[in-house]
Amino acid sequence: DVQLQASGGGLVQAGGSLRLSCAASGLDFDEYAMAWFRQAPGKERDLVACTSSISRGDGKTHYSDSAKGRFTISEDNARKTVYLQMNALKPEDTAVYFCAAERNFCSAWSVEYHFWGKGTLVTVSS
Repeated sequence: DVQLQASGGGLVQAGGSLRLSCAASGLDFDEYAMAWFRQAPGKERDLVACTSSISRGDGKTHYSDSAKGRFTISEDNARKTVYLQMNALKPEDTAVYFCAAERNFCSAWSVEYHFWGKGTLVTVSS
């Protein structure tokens, strides 16, 4: 079975940093695009960042406009883990963050991702 285990959320002051981790198992990590989405209360689940498969996709990374310049997505293929380094956090970044996996290429649409981890809550205080 495919499992995605997200961790690293917490409470942080505005301007601070957090690093989220998502450990994957049960899939061929190199063949999947790995993404981070977030969902704030009462809002839709939106893409934050994604990295396409190196072997089956184009290996490119994609960021939402709100994440560009502040967040960085990276992977450790040996550990089958994807990270989201979040810097200069703002109160509006408060949300539950989810990692997701889909074959080959990134997509901005959550419905196109087959595999999801349980979310990790990030709370940014002002």
